[in-house]
Amino acid sequence: MDTSLAYEPLASTTSLAQSPELPLNIGVADMPRRPEWLKVRAPGGESYANLKTMMRSKSLHTVCEEARCPNITECWNAGTATFMILGDTCTRSCGFCAVKTGRPLVLDREEPRRVAESIQQMGIRHAVITSVNRDEQSDGGSEIFAQTILEVRNLNPGVTIEVLIPDFKAKPENLQRIIDARPEILNHNTETVPRLYRRVRPQAKYQWTLWVLEESKRQGMKTKTGVMLGLGETKEEVLQVMEDLRTVNVDILTLGQYLQPSKVHLPVERYVHPDEFAEYKVLGLEMGFKHVESGPLVRSSYHAERHV
Repeated sequence: MDTSLAYEPLASTTSLAQSPELPLNIGVADMPRRPEWLKVRAPGGESYANLKTMMRSKSLHTVCEEARCPNITECWNAGTATFMILGDTCTRSCGFCAVKTGRPLVLDREEPRRVAESIQQMGIRHAVITSVNRDEQSDGGSEIFAQTILEVRNLNPGVTIEVLIPDFKAKPENLQRIIDARPEILNHNTETVPRLYRRVRPQAKYQWTLWVLEESKRQGMKTKTGVMLGLGETKEEVLQVMEDLRTVNVDILTLGQYLQPSKVHLPVERYVHPDEFAEYKVLGLEMGFKHVESGPLVRSSYHAERHV
């Protein structure tokens, strides 16, 4: 999941502060000052307020809110949102993620219907659905994920569906449920370079990610993935990841700046200049990606409707 804060950072900590998986020096240094190209306004506006009210009335969550996405005002005022299913508590403790971690509540079997109704009420044409990790479930939450796709399609004919899925610990039967539901775009984020996985994604594996993307493509899915920059990776490592992703025929790539959600999360090692993001876009298209979104404020769902 692609999550980071882009407006004012939180002063408080989260349950990640007690996680033994995170480096001990997280939050020791003060956050560096953000450059001008990363400054955005705090969320607001009439459409934003109305959409937030509707989400709460249906007991739904959006990754836009949970991840404190920098583009939330732009997207919500345009009437689009990325729904986050399977609850609001993740079983993993990734060092970059603003979504709370801990012991989740029981799965909500009515959630797929409510998501479908909300998409109908919003009148959107391209629906984006993601989730927390539910590693405590034998199916990883894939049954409800697949059911949500089917409910959205049944209630909203003509709506295209993009999913941003977990790796399901590379269990074929769980990924297969998602593929069988046939979303138009299957997204699974790479997040960072292999060298940093143990620090950034301690409960994930780079090879699991490549497997999810390769197997999905083999079965005819249009595949998509995202990478955060600024966590300590080198340019050579970024280019190698891009080459790896092309080896498994990923169609769509998003590249964006990591922003530290709070002082208990991993610090920003570097703010990547917009010119460097522009260079990655040119190189990515030359490598053969069909579409590349690359910029400081780019997130997985940014301009998602253009990727279908």
